[in-house]
Amino acid sequence: MPEFINLLDQPPMGYTDGLELQQSIHSEVASGVRDDTVILLEHSPVYTAGKRSEDHELPTAGTEVIRTNRGGKITWHGPGQLIGYPIMNLPRPIDVVGYVRWLENVLISVLAEFEIRAKTVEGRSGVWVDGDNGEEKIAAIGIRVSEKITMHGFALNVNNSLEPYESFIPCGIDDAGVTTMAKFANKQFTVAQVAQSVMGLMGKIGDNVQPAR
Repeated sequence: MPEFINLLDQPPMGYTDGLELQQSIHSEVASGVRDDTVILLEHSPVYTAGKRSEDHELPTAGTEVIRTNRGGKITWHGPGQLIGYPIMNLPRPIDVVGYVRWLENVLISVLAEFEIRAKTVEGRSGVWVDGDNGEEKIAAIGIRVSEKITMHGFALNVNNSLEPYESFIPCGIDDAGVTTMAKFANKQFTVAQVAQSVMGLMGKIGDNVQPAR
């Protein structure tokens, strides 16, 4: 079971501050002074552009855009969205795809606890649901592995606004929609509630991707 740093009782954190926290924890995990750790938080509104993003894809709505070293393309972060940054040693040999599948399975199990049936989509990362108008993305995943230790992670849409997604093509996918837990289930959920489920399940699913210590 990893350690958790739960920052949800604090105001949404700026993306740069969150990245600096990740880097600090990453250094501690890499040096062996800290066990695998998962940071849970909300971000203040920001667009982030992964390594595959192209200039013409960047949104122009006025919200800050930050280029970052995670995989993937462009996404949005903001209040009402649960951000999880697992900083974890990967078992050898490194299996990045297996790690992403593990994250997806954790989130699918979390959503099941809230009676939301979610799934993966072949050829696409993240977690999806079958909405009224076809497949809709409910959680995005973008990671980086440095020194055999993970950074970045997932963004699960709990009750956030969907308006920011109208000014760009989320993750470069133009033939599917985006939704939230609240919209899909027509119920209200809090980010703190969902975080408790993540903490309860993350140590129980897919133990094969976590190294023996």
